[in-house]
Order: sequence, then C-alpha cells, then structure tokens
Amino acid sequence: MQSIIEIGNIRASVTHKKIKNIHLSVNPPEGEVRISAPLHLSLDTVRVFALSKLQWIRSEQQKFRNQERETSREYLNRESHYLWGERYMLIIAYKDAPASVEVKHNKILLSVRSNSTKIKKQEVLESWCREQLRHKAKGMLNVWEKKLGVQMYKLIIQKMKTKWGSCSPDTHIVRLNFELVKKPPQYLEYIIVHELMHLIEPTHNRRFTELMNTYMPKWREFREELNRLALGEISEKSIDTSTTFFSLR
Repeated sequence: MQSIIEIGNIRASVTHKKIKNIHLSVNPPEGEVRISAPLHLSLDTVRVFALSKLQWIRSEQQKFRNQERETSREYLNRESHYLWGERYMLIIAYKDAPASVEVKHNKILLSVRSNSTKIKKQEVLESWCREQLRHKAKGMLNVWEKKLGVQMYKLIIQKMKTKWGSCSPDTHIVRLNFELVKKPPQYLEYIIVHELMHLIEPTHNRRFTELMNTYMPKWREFREELNRLALGEISEKSIDTSTTFFSLR
C-alpha cells in the first residue's frame, strides 16, 4: 500500500512492507523522498519519524542540485569519453568489417561500418566497456572473496539509477553500476568490498561499519570522493548517501 505524506514543504511516498525497520531514501535526479515502513506503523508515526530527519533530507536534496552532470554523448569523432577516471578522445573509423574497440595512448579507437547509427556506435562502445568492467571486477572479487571468506555466485553489470552497487545475501548475487567503468579503479574496489561485506553483515549497522574500517580503512574517503564525481546521463548516487536504514520498532 502506497501513500503520500507532507514533511515540511516536501512530499514523500510511503510504502508499507513486511520489513522490520524504516528505510528512508533521497533519490536522484530531483531528490525524490521515498519511505518504506513496517506494516504496523501508522502514517502519523512515519511522519513524525520523517520530520526528525528533515534536515538530513534537505541536505541530500541540495547535494543533488549541486552535483556536476556529464553532458550527453553524441558518439562523434574527437568527442571526450571517460575510462577508469581518465579522459580519452574518441576516434571513429569506418570499415567494412566487424565492429571493434581499441585503446591507444589517450585515444579510444572505435571501428564500425559506414552505415552505423549513433545507437549502434553506443552499443558497440558500451558492450566493450562492460567487458572491461567485468574483467577488472572479477579480478578484484576473487581477491576480496578470499580475504573476507565469502563467495559470490553471480555478477551482474547494469545501468542503475540510484545505486553504485547492490548485493543480495540470500542469492549471493552482486550487481555493479555500469558507470563505474568511467571512474578510477579504487572506487570500483570500494563498492566491491562494500557489497561483499553484506554477505557477512546484511545491514549498515555498527558491525558493518567496524568491518569496513578493519578491511578498508579509507572507505569513507573513497565514498566522499565518489560522490563528488560527475553523474552520468542516468543519474546515479552512492549507496551510502542516498539510502539509510533506521530502526523504529
């Protein structure tokens, strides 16, 4: 069941679910507020709770308004594209041969047939980038699975609007945001550690924080730096900043 409540001058959607804790999120691109609440909590109780977080909500919404945005890509010759935090110049070659992508120095060489549309160029380049991300992620996952003593069963790479990654402790499926291929590799590693840690501790409680401090002491620094980077055309936001779990029984 979904309802709308007013908190100050902000509208928030409330969905009651079979959960133990309230889940409050501020979502891109406009800072939409969503609340998931346990079935037994009344709307009045949810409203009082949300009001207590009003300053945090407004702060998160302001971050979205201030955050830098990437311009839309047209997949034209000499256009700038990002890979692992570095800027590359896209060089397009038209050949009567299967499409290919190659990196040379500060250039990404995209070879396509002469009748290729913008969508086709995008598909070819994104498919290649997806494989680059998958390859690097698998290497990091292998290392951190051993360090943490956990095992992931499946890796999914997809475009995500509100998260850099997610993990299902029940299925051991890890999902990574496609946009991570554009960011420096240390942020990919941070997200991987964060998600694998959920196989040990499913929630963002004190134990989770202590484990992150132990295995990746600079994780907060990585989180803040990642949040400051430009958003892609599909607006994404860090899992830690856009969503928070609160206990209210």
